[in-house]
Amino acid sequence: MAPSSSIIAKLKVQLKLSIARLRMVQQKDEAVSKQQRRAMAQLLEAGKVESARIRVENIIRSDITTELHEILELYCELLLARTGLMESATCDPGLEEAVKSLIYAAPRTDVKELQQVRLLLVEKFGKEFALEAVENSDGKVSEKVLKKLTVTPPAQELVNGYLEEIARTYGVDWPKKPKDELGAPPEFDDDDENPSGGQAQKTLEEPILAEGAGADREREEREALSKATPPRSFGPTSPLRVNPPSPSTDNLHPRVKGTLDLKSTKKMQDTNAGKGTQSKGPVGGTIPDVDELAKRFAALKK
Repeated sequence: MAPSSSIIAKLKVQLKLSIARLRMVQQKDEAVSKQQRRAMAQLLEAGKVESARIRVENIIRSDITTELHEILELYCELLLARTGLMESATCDPGLEEAVKSLIYAAPRTDVKELQQVRLLLVEKFGKEFALEAVENSDGKVSEKVLKKLTVTPPAQELVNGYLEEIARTYGVDWPKKPKDELGAPPEFDDDDENPSGGQAQKTLEEPILAEGAGADREREEREALSKATPPRSFGPTSPLRVNPPSPSTDNLHPRVKGTLDLKSTKKMQDTNAGKGTQSKGPVGGTIPDVDELAKRFAALKK
């Protein structure tokens, strides 16, 4: 059996290669997926819905594989960051899920570097440990990895969700809305259909006068706003920004739930308030009034 230090050194190299390979595979799969989505949009626009339903399953399977590669990449980064915990003969409990998930999933992927990582992990922790990981007898393999590797046809709701998302992205009207949902045109009474001359003149004058008054009021409000000084607390109080989560096969329309409290603390608010009230006046900290300034100018002239 090779010394533990040499196995760890080889493992570091293979983990780095696996991370680089997984990222390249993900970029390639994303590029191919974009082309396939564009083709699905053309099928929907041409009305070939049944053909699109069958072919979209390839996109779903490709997305599931990409998500699996992302999970395995994270596990490789975790092992690379915690190689110091792998010096002992037994696997650390904090690394057991990552190690067993890689041993379980590596033969089911096309990444050769992952298979080399698997061989080194089996050599490091023994065949019994590897057998437990392959059979998942102790349930340590990640549930997400097991779910991504399950070969089952996608649900009909997922297929429809993919097609709707593709149609929305590429501006295709699918599913087409019936004309009944567009709403009926407004109806008019017979009495108001042909008003008399005076009534028609009055009807035309009222919107014009109302529009003129509304324009004057809007102009006054705009001038008042331009003269107003915005408060110091106006605008974001924190430089942090939260990006929305990316969609996945489990959630096609992710949304940020709840609000994040990114406001400044009370201590920071007190500090900012103190800075805001600080003046460049005399040492006493108070701003002199007009009479006091006049007395000072008079004393200087003397």
